[in-house]
Amino acid sequence: MRLTVLGGCGAWPAAGAACSGYLVEHDGFRVLIDPGYATLPLLLATARAEEIDAVLVSHGHPDHCADLNPLLRARSLGGHSPPPLPVHAPPGALDAVLALDRRGMLEYVTHELTPRVPYELGPFTVEAWSLPHHVPNAGLRLEAGDKVLAYTGDTGPTPDLVELARDADILLAEATYPEVVPEEDAPYLSTAEQAGANAAKAGVGHLVLTHLWPGTPAEPALEAASRGFTGQITVAVPGVI
Repeated sequence: MRLTVLGGCGAWPAAGAACSGYLVEHDGFRVLIDPGYATLPLLLATARAEEIDAVLVSHGHPDHCADLNPLLRARSLGGHSPPPLPVHAPPGALDAVLALDRRGMLEYVTHELTPRVPYELGPFTVEAWSLPHHVPNAGLRLEAGDKVLAYTGDTGPTPDLVELARDADILLAEATYPEVVPEEDAPYLSTAEQAGANAAKAGVGHLVLTHLWPGTPAEPALEAASRGFTGQITVAVPGVI
């Protein structure tokens, strides 16, 4: 399994950066997770639009799905005539972004993610978890071969995060703030310190902190996560992990 980070900014893309976007590949099958703001140009430096086999979206906030629209446009208008793109998301999560163009212009097939019901997607086994956020959010666990990738989407604290990440080779964890989430958002977002504690409890191999507030340095997040987790920790920046 190969993971390429396209972006990891929370809320909006910082200058020269992109919001959440992750390309996962195994046996030539490409799954795009969370095509957030500004991810498509970085994706197209790695693969052509028609080479994406499926899309998984954790939730409907635009920093996680806005670039689904230009991805679908590139597939439909690029002259290659690929099959309709399978797009998997929580119910209703993509209504707004899919409404940006008339239905007949874009070629896609939507699938609703059902929590705790594993299913096959190409060579991957995918399982979704319902995790707390301002809108319905699906944590995702992908298994292929002997590798496991766990992704939290955006989530507040919940014991389910440890089970989602159990023995994962990589935990891609939302860490908007290093140590403290503002009170009004505390049930719906997480810290790097919490991500580190969850990674340790779950026996994760590599913790990747993502969704940091735009313009904030990586060092405070890395330091906070390392208090509870002694394994490998990185911050999501564009490139292969």
